[in-house]
Amino acid sequence: MKKWLTGFFIAVTVIVAVTAFAPRKITWVAIGDSITYLNEHQDETGNRITKGYMTRVTEMLPHVQYINKGYNGWTSGGIADAIEKLDLVKADVYSVFLGTNDWWGGRPVGNFSDYLQQTGNSTVYGAFRTVIDKLRSLNKKAHIILITPLQRGDFVYINDMNNNAWGSYREKKGQQLSQVVAAIDSIARYEHFDLADLYHNSGITLENVVKYKRLKDPATGEYRNYRWPDYKDIPFHPGTDEYPYPVTAIDMTYDGLHPSDKGFAVIADMLVKIMKGY
Repeated sequence: MKKWLTGFFIAVTVIVAVTAFAPRKITWVAIGDSITYLNEHQDETGNRITKGYMTRVTEMLPHVQYINKGYNGWTSGGIADAIEKLDLVKADVYSVFLGTNDWWGGRPVGNFSDYLQQTGNSTVYGAFRTVIDKLRSLNKKAHIILITPLQRGDFVYINDMNNNAWGSYREKKGQQLSQVVAAIDSIARYEHFDLADLYHNSGITLENVVKYKRLKDPATGEYRNYRWPDYKDIPFHPGTDEYPYPVTAIDMTYDGLHPSDKGFAVIADMLVKIMKGY
């Protein structure tokens, strides 16, 4: 009897100890644009990716469960305008990964006063304030992670080459993508949010977004593989040219903008370092 009781108490002690040290379940709502959306839509990448950053994070942190609130092509302003219609739920962690489409669409960054004074969604600062206010109304104790845009090469959509855009090496409507990044950084610092600065700290750069861009040599008409920065001065004609990023051109992105498996792994690693502390 004594031996049985000893075994029983040992078993109970082990169970209690395991339970005490098991990480608590965390619900994570990931808000973003196509980079977030693609986590469940590999077919829209020509199956060039196998899994996105959210799946990769939860593989490394199994106690985290994610909800994908990524919207293809959306801006911070679009998210802010529709914030009450997105069925956002109370969560332990929210991440906001927006800004690259605002830059390309020409949304003014605005000033920090737009954030402080809640001036509306016409600027990046104002739109982020709307989004963050909503998240705080859902759970004022939640962790909020801001994720900056990554550096962009020349984007060409794999399913429609007429949908293309130059990279972050040039201004769009008088603004640099780095100005959007600086705005997001300043909000994170002011609010004491965690920041995943992909633009500066991910190692994803203009040199490695793709290995090369395949274009016709203007002098000969023959296709050549142009590396950065040579390709930025070579014209691309979507109506007649071949897709400029064959599989062998894939590096950190598969199309100049959207991360490849390699790029998504980098993003996931950065987020895991942050979320391990929650």
